[in-house]
Amino acid sequence: MQSNLDIPGYDLKKSCYTPKTLLHHNNMHSNEELFQDLRKRREEANLGGGQDRIRRQHEQGKLTARERLEILLDDGSFEELGMFVRHQSHEFGQEKNRPYGDGVVTGYGTIDGRLVYVYSQDFTVFGGSLGQAHAQKIIKIMKLALENGAPVIGLNDSGGARIQEGVVSLGGYADIFLQNTLASGVVPQISAIMGPCAGGAVYSPAITDFIFMVKKSSYMFVTGPNVVKTVTQESVTSEELGGADTHASKSGVAHMACKSEAECLMAIRELYSYLPSNCEDSAPRKATSDPVDRADHTLDEVVPSNPNKPYEMRSVLAKIVDDGHFFELHADFAPNIIVGFARMNGQSVGVVANNPAVLAGVLDIDSSIKGARFVRFCDAFNIPLLVFEDVPGFMPGTDQEWRGIIRNGAKLLYAFCEATVPKITIITRKAYGGAYDVMNSKHIRGDLNFAWPTAEIAVMGPKGAVEIIYRRQIDSAEDPKSTEEKIIEDYRDRFLNPYVAAEYGYVDDVIEPSSTRTRVIRGLEMLKNKVVNNPKKKHGNIPL
Repeated sequence: MQSNLDIPGYDLKKSCYTPKTLLHHNNMHSNEELFQDLRKRREEANLGGGQDRIRRQHEQGKLTARERLEILLDDGSFEELGMFVRHQSHEFGQEKNRPYGDGVVTGYGTIDGRLVYVYSQDFTVFGGSLGQAHAQKIIKIMKLALENGAPVIGLNDSGGARIQEGVVSLGGYADIFLQNTLASGVVPQISAIMGPCAGGAVYSPAITDFIFMVKKSSYMFVTGPNVVKTVTQESVTSEELGGADTHASKSGVAHMACKSEAECLMAIRELYSYLPSNCEDSAPRKATSDPVDRADHTLDEVVPSNPNKPYEMRSVLAKIVDDGHFFELHADFAPNIIVGFARMNGQSVGVVANNPAVLAGVLDIDSSIKGARFVRFCDAFNIPLLVFEDVPGFMPGTDQEWRGIIRNGAKLLYAFCEATVPKITIITRKAYGGAYDVMNSKHIRGDLNFAWPTAEIAVMGPKGAVEIIYRRQIDSAEDPKSTEEKIIEDYRDRFLNPYVAAEYGYVDDVIEPSSTRTRVIRGLEMLKNKVVNNPKKKHGNIPL
């Protein structure tokens, strides 16, 4: 049998036949030889940048593009598209180096049997840099996802724009940004940062719904440490400037910082289990043995009798949701509010909860933005919202005011007002001032609003209220301190309880904490066919 090396016109360096000899070759050789040629080309494509570069990737503790997909997707489910795509550039000697795939592996597969579209950038080929062909492969996958109603998961590991292709590379990024925007709210978009992601490359993940990063091996920034040093004279490392811990705790860009690539990919698999495939579907239900009527009486003691004493809201969630399992996002950013996914009798719900263990659960700029973004995602994808409220108000001070707490706090208000999914609120303790309104109150279309007997619903705390209302009486008293204490206690008895709000119908019921799980599940079942349509418009104008 004649080998490829013996065939005239076969280019060994490029592992292909020249155009002039390809037709001649097809006519002269058997089908088996053609199949052998196909297999040879596939082997070459599967090697990416070659064994040496794969070895270097592994030495850095990183997986290859294909190894990542093997972990992310169900075994044997991946179907690759565009394996033989190659760039058409002739600048800077590029025509002599045209590897298959052009630095990105694209296709589709399944997670727990459900369809997803994926792309995985291959750092072993051109450093994963994006050129025209690379971009076109990603765009093709994104369009398929949009047309077929399934999520897009992008695994980013790229040196950025391919400089040799110039403005064509920049155009490729812009084309991707447009597809990200068109797909937003239609299909879930998830980004994993598995290596470098710098410059214009960061804006595609930024538009997507969730960003996962890997500690010590991934980073994101608009400009790198060298440019920062030149422009601002700041000396900073890549990790400090844009590492996973930085973005998970300081900027809020990353929803989760994972210890390893495998952990990151498995977290994405778990996240998808809570999500529908598109905006017209419902999230899949998961069977549970956790009884609907399970009553955890330790909840009756969780709120301290001292209203100024903190407690951990996560412990409350764990006692109410299915099997005590809560998939938290943004855990290290703005921890005074908690967001994430859980299940109630198998149904996926989005949880938003003030956390009195951090800053007394107060709403500030970061927590408002964090909560608003999550609420809008859940509303876009038909995921009911479960709100746990213990909030003393908005954060005071010049820093917050000057940086726009009014505008940013309004984002959370806007998100809850706009949301049409089933919305249930549990007031565990404080619900003061404007923050009471914002946290999914009855006034902004909360469907079911329950309060525990420990709830305090008022314009402000008792001391502040008494100082305003009874200032003259206290000042003229023989014993101002004793008089103030007595008035505060009277005020607390009269107003700092859930029954005044219940009289007006602002609270649907005052419930024992141990019954919360049952009441929420029954409420969700009652609301499962809820239909609310917002006024017809092109789109609203959220106070960005």
